[in-house]
Amino acid sequence: MFVEVIRHHLETMDDAQTGWLAGLHDPLVARTLSVLHGAPAKRWTLKDLAAQAGTSRSVLVERFAHFVGQPPMQYLTHWRMQLATLLLAEPGARKVAAVAEAVGYESEAAFSRAFKKCVGIAPAAWRLREAD
Repeated sequence: MFVEVIRHHLETMDDAQTGWLAGLHDPLVARTLSVLHGAPAKRWTLKDLAAQAGTSRSVLVERFAHFVGQPPMQYLTHWRMQLATLLLAEPGARKVAAVAEAVGYESEAAFSRAFKKCVGIAPAAWRLREAD
């Protein structure tokens, strides 16, 4: 039933509406969201994403930003951080370095900087706060 409600909402959505769900209404943006969610740890480039969507980089950035509200690479960073918070909160959670690798970062330092910029605190501090 939930899927049918979402499907109906997408089919009746106003073309001027924006947001993540509105992005699913646009074929290029929907394909991009699908590949990002399907392989968030992959070393994506804008060129790779545009090729997956079958369009140019400039068209992809323009349409993605219009519908989703941010460029695709920024969206990918935020999506990775959402996944990281889930991994860090799991009981017996992995080390920060393992979480960094799982969400597409080659170094713990780069991941920690991105996490702190996005979430506001370091991954280890976030984990401790969530454990309380």
